[in-house]
Amino acid sequence: MDFALLLVLAVAVTGLVWLLDILWLRRVRQARVAVAGTDTQAGGSEGALKQRASVKEPWYVDYSRSFFPVLLIVLVLRSFVVEPFQIPSGSMRPTLKIGDFILVNKFTYGLRLPVINTKVVALNEPERGDVMVFRFPQDPAVNFIKRVIGLPGDRIRYQGKQLYVNGEPVPKELLEENPEAAPTEFLLRELLDQRTHEIYNNPRDPGPQMREIEVPPGHYFVMGDNRDHSNDSRYWGFVPEENIVGKAFAVWMHWDGGLPSFMSVRGIE
Repeated sequence: MDFALLLVLAVAVTGLVWLLDILWLRRVRQARVAVAGTDTQAGGSEGALKQRASVKEPWYVDYSRSFFPVLLIVLVLRSFVVEPFQIPSGSMRPTLKIGDFILVNKFTYGLRLPVINTKVVALNEPERGDVMVFRFPQDPAVNFIKRVIGLPGDRIRYQGKQLYVNGEPVPKELLEENPEAAPTEFLLRELLDQRTHEIYNNPRDPGPQMREIEVPPGHYFVMGDNRDHSNDSRYWGFVPEENIVGKAFAVWMHWDGGLPSFMSVRGIE
């Protein structure tokens, strides 16, 4: 279900009904009331009284006038300011856990029109290390979240659990072997463009070996922080610029089926 499309349609329908009421329907009702009032003053029948009572505002006009401002505000906020998402998989562990509810900044990378996703105002471009939400290139109806590793023109290689950007190995250090949250993994801290984040690597899994590739213009190379359990650019290629949704910047709630928890509220590094 394309929620953005449904929201745009709801705003369009309720706004059109309200506008028609202001320009035409209201005048028709007022004219009927005036006619019914004249008939009553002239000693008209009981039918005239019923006609006067029947020309009240229709339910669809009342609903449209009530819901249109609310729907319009939601559309503007969701399309141009911030949009909530839920994390459905563990591909971004340990940074993001299954059940985390995140907020995505919709204007960091420029303003885009809803549904058609056309950029109308250019602002910033994605940077290495950003946690980015995008529409999956192989199925644009599905939203993915990964970390930006390669920018247009970058040369990326991944071999022996080591990430290389433009021929240089990305520094990393071991923090913990077999942590309680992931007993089969090593927890490491990675330094990408002077920005640190934590990743998981499974030392017993050789993982994919990727020869050096160059990121084409207008595209980005992304990877999950859970390096051996992530469906990312190593398997299906690059993210086109037009598929970008926004930059994830905060976790505001965690819910894994029990009671919602707000103990994990934090910024996303």
